[in-house]
Amino acid sequence: MGRKIRIAFADESFTATLDDNASAREFAAMLPLDLSIEDFGGNEKIAHMSRKLQTLARGPVSDPTPGDLCIYVPWGNLAFFHDSYESTRDLVRLGRLDGGIAPMLVRGEFPLRIEAL
Repeated sequence: MGRKIRIAFADESFTATLDDNASAREFAAMLPLDLSIEDFGGNEKIAHMSRKLQTLARGPVSDPTPGDLCIYVPWGNLAFFHDSYESTRDLVRLGRLDGGIAPMLVRGEFPLRIEAL
C-alpha cells in the first residue's frame, strides 16, 4: 500500500494515496508543500511547484482515471484530474485521491497545503 498524504484548500481537506514509484517517493520527500491551486483545461486543477522532480517514472499512465494526481513533465506542475483525460508520455502518475473527486470540483484559485500523514 502507498503512502498517504493530506491535501487541503478552500475549506476542503482530503487524502490521497501515492503510488509506489520513484517519482512519488521523490514527491513525498518534498512535503510539506504550500502552493497555489487553480482550474485548468476544464478537467483538472494544477499547482506549480518551485522545483521539478528529477526522478520521473514516465508515462503514459495506465488506466487514466478521474482522481489521478500526476506531474506534467514539461512544466513540472501537479495535475489533479477531476474528469477524464488522455495520458501521454508527459504525464507521470504520483497517486490517486481517496474518496472521490468532489473536492476538486470547487472552482477558483486557492492556497494549497500538501503534507505527509
